[in-house]
Amino acid sequence: MQEIPLCLSIGHLLPFYMSDSNTTDFTNPSTFILLGIPGLEAAHVWLSIPFCIMYVIAILGNITILFIVNMEPSLHVPMYYFLCMLAVTDLILSTSILPKTLSIFWFKSKEIDFSACLTQMYFIHCFSTMESGILVAMAFDRYVAICDPLRHSTILTNPVVAKIGLAVVLRGSMLVLPHLFLARRWPYCRTNIIPHSYCEHIAVVKLACDDTRVSSYYGLFAAFLVTGVDVSFIAVSYTQILRAIFSLPTKDAQLKTFWTCSSHLCVILTFYIPALFSFIMHRFGHNVALHFHVLLANVYLLVPPVLNPIIYGVRTKQILDRLLQLFTYKET
Repeated sequence: MQEIPLCLSIGHLLPFYMSDSNTTDFTNPSTFILLGIPGLEAAHVWLSIPFCIMYVIAILGNITILFIVNMEPSLHVPMYYFLCMLAVTDLILSTSILPKTLSIFWFKSKEIDFSACLTQMYFIHCFSTMESGILVAMAFDRYVAICDPLRHSTILTNPVVAKIGLAVVLRGSMLVLPHLFLARRWPYCRTNIIPHSYCEHIAVVKLACDDTRVSSYYGLFAAFLVTGVDVSFIAVSYTQILRAIFSLPTKDAQLKTFWTCSSHLCVILTFYIPALFSFIMHRFGHNVALHFHVLLANVYLLVPPVLNPIIYGVRTKQILDRLLQLFTYKET
């Protein structure tokens, strides 16, 4: 999902930024230079405050979700297994981005090894793809739980949940691997300066001095494939879920059933709406400053890991009750 807007923004704006940079001719640099938020270098220290707060919330929130689900036997069901997968994905995704970004803001540590840059690029896109797949798995769990509740425990057994998780991991890993192989084979001889806070795929490939259209085309193909398939599956699942909910005899039953889906719906909106907004901005906002595009690219990658544990912690009674019990126990 993240590939589309950055392909449009960095692709159009990078040449203008590079023209003002102090570049030299060289081949295949061993390190790249990440600029952080271009144009806002003077505000990096101030920007680090919300970034650091978001990282702390993401780490503590997702670890808390994992701890509560592990400690509470009643939560050992498919819905919360998928939630744990989401928490692990969010932990890795946020940790792939923020430590390096904060080191740029605080210590001006802008250099990143070529291999480390490609590794970061792989992790970001791989786990973003995995997160989308996990949301599909959670939609399937809600579909079975509401539309065929008597067979839920026989359809979504632990081995089936494990196979779904494995499929999500393999899909994310395999779809992003061509990015890595292609980026590694391109010759880089324009500049080693990346006007970004992390090694985003298109931002890196644009530095190559070769025809990189195959990378751009594959990136768009993978983004549309993942987004199209996942959003379509979620839409079909929730169409059936809503039909089942509206067929219930009383409004109380309808609201109670819909409430079981509310957390998942909020997480879906948190994941897809910022990316959609970013796509629209980059598609129609070519005159928007580069720093705004980079900030937006950070927001839609970092907001889901921050909000997901908050949404499930507040809106899921079992998790909230267990969390309150922990604090009550510590106070007594």
